[in-house]
Amino acid sequence: MDLVVDANILFASLIRDNITAELLFKDEIHLYAPEFLLEELMEHKDELMKKTDRPYEDFFRFTEIVKRIITFYPYSDFKKFIDKAASITPDIDDTEYIALALYLKADIWSNDRSLKGIKEIDVYSTMDIIRMFK
Repeated sequence: MDLVVDANILFASLIRDNITAELLFKDEIHLYAPEFLLEELMEHKDELMKKTDRPYEDFFRFTEIVKRIITFYPYSDFKKFIDKAASITPDIDDTEYIALALYLKADIWSNDRSLKGIKEIDVYSTMDIIRMFK
């Protein structure tokens, strides 16, 4: 299953050990993301670390693991899909995720309920994915 993973999924798996973190490592799931997701992680580092009891070293270890399990794409690879993505997204902040999903012909893994209304792409929440693998 090819999935463009949204930042909120990574944030959730960093904040607490849970099923989300386990799903990131499922062999059946191939994860993709725009490169800016790494910038987003760094941008929210302090906020994320305040929500967990983990040391900062864990954040940097997590980031290195993320780089190994997710294939990142530069904006230039999917930029021709940006206009289409912007026209169908309910949240302009998700445009790059949607554009990458259109480029890859992949689905999206996000807990953002507003994305569920997009007809051109299937959007799965963590609970949807858990149900698929039960």
